[in-house]
Amino acid sequence: MDFRIAGLDSPLFSALQHIVDVADEGTDKSTNAPSKTYVRDAKAMAATPADVKEYPNSYVFIVDMPGLKSGDIKVEVEDENVLLISGERKREEEKDGARYVRMERRVGKFMRKFVLPENANIDAISAVCQDGVLTVTVQKLPPPEPKKPKTIEVKVA
Repeated sequence: MDFRIAGLDSPLFSALQHIVDVADEGTDKSTNAPSKTYVRDAKAMAATPADVKEYPNSYVFIVDMPGLKSGDIKVEVEDENVLLISGERKREEEKDGARYVRMERRVGKFMRKFVLPENANIDAISAVCQDGVLTVTVQKLPPPEPKKPKTIEVKVA
């Protein structure tokens, strides 16, 4: 950084400039930089819109996956409560000497992660992809039975 501006050549500004220069030299910018994987995943998540609906017996996640076949989409549960929906759309091969004049459709990785609530039944998850829209349904666990009061027999001593 350079604070030297016409009329600001005083000793105070020179000292400030030296402090800033020393502070800049001592920092390693790479230690705080996010990894390439993190940046790629963050971009994929930001570019993948999703709707989430709650029904009395289930949660439904609706994600647009344009141009992907069902075999190109992965639906997984990580860490026992994180629903991971991902896929990747690759660029089409250029054939017969054709070349792109404009390319606006999204190419690359699609991904979303959702933390499932405690009442989500991770053993009852279904996924259907139709017309480029993925619908993932997660059934809810039945509510726990209310605990009945336990009666303790009082004995005569």
